[in-house]
Amino acid sequence: MNDCLFCKIVRGEIPCQKVYEDDRVLAFLDINPINPGHTLIVPKEHFQDMSSASGEALRDLVSVSPKIAKAIVEAFGYKGYIFSTNNGGVAGQEIMHLHFHIIPRGKDDGHKNFARGGYTEGQMQTVAEKIINNI
Repeated sequence: MNDCLFCKIVRGEIPCQKVYEDDRVLAFLDINPINPGHTLIVPKEHFQDMSSASGEALRDLVSVSPKIAKAIVEAFGYKGYIFSTNNGGVAGQEIMHLHFHIIPRGKDDGHKNFARGGYTEGQMQTVAEKIINNI
């Protein structure tokens, strides 16, 4: 039995505000939302992150995500949303149980988008080759 926070939520040991549940997936409101409606979608089975998850678990999560995102956007009149997951502490993952965020966004909601960078001459090809060699 796993003692992670989200496993305890899945088992009903810690309360949450559910917005969706089936046999394999649970979605609930984030207790520290970026905007109202910010929802977390978790597999009921414990996986630390996306890289450790089974293809079946990932399919389950992704298959319900558009339905939940559409419901959030329509319920509050948002203009869009961020669909994301953080993998590892350096990427901002705070709970080491795979979870997807649906973060509703509105124009002028006060939150910044990701800062973007660029590549130097030839760097893009080198980066791509390193990735390809590790697949």
